[in-house]
Amino acid sequence: MSITPSPQGDVPAAPAGMRAAGRSPQRSQRWLPWVKAAVFLLAMVPLLRLVAYGLTDRLGANPVEFITRSTGTWTLVMLCITLAITPVRRVSGLSWLVRFRRMLGLFAFCYGALHFVTYFWLDQWFDWASILRDVSGKRPFITVGFAAFVLMVPLALTSPHAMVRRLGAKRWQRLHRAIYAIAVLAILHYWWMKAGKNDLAQPLIYAIVVAGLLGARVIWALRRQRVQALSGSSRSPANSDSTVSRSRTR
Repeated sequence: MSITPSPQGDVPAAPAGMRAAGRSPQRSQRWLPWVKAAVFLLAMVPLLRLVAYGLTDRLGANPVEFITRSTGTWTLVMLCITLAITPVRRVSGLSWLVRFRRMLGLFAFCYGALHFVTYFWLDQWFDWASILRDVSGKRPFITVGFAAFVLMVPLALTSPHAMVRRLGAKRWQRLHRAIYAIAVLAILHYWWMKAGKNDLAQPLIYAIVVAGLLGARVIWALRRQRVQALSGSSRSPANSDSTVSRSRTR
């Protein structure tokens, strides 16, 4: 699951100097598969930790709660890291960072699925009536959490490059903008869950991080629109006519 609105960004163009020197991006970035493997293993650590704790009976007095909190936390962490790829790339100029976005997005979905399955199976034991009551509004934090997971499913299903070609880049990009709504719903889910215990320190930190990551995108979008508006007005027929008339009077 890429869960990011930039399909063309997965393959950054080679710098001009590199092309002039006759070196391909693949040859100059031979280290990239090794870094990808390292990132993959690091992203697997929370899951391997849960498995190890389960096998050694170290999940605490309430194992279901431990698993639920762990998988939920790492879902949010992976979402934040995925959202951070684009701002970090724009600020640092490290275009190869986009190559990790798809994998990190899929890990966010993986931990989200484990979080959902833990609630659905280990917490509720397939009690359909209770699950329906929770999802339909009895517990609002579960309602918004369920909505966030439902939105993640189509992003995971359309993650492969073949789906980008099938949907078309523009439609694929519009679909994957749902990650912004997913992040907001995930924050609400976490916030409302902790609000009942008056423990909002951690939700506040994640809320600030997500607000910053989304706010940066809003600022860049407004700047881009302003530049486009200025460039469009400078090329308008009225401006062209006035320019011609001024040149004739000089």
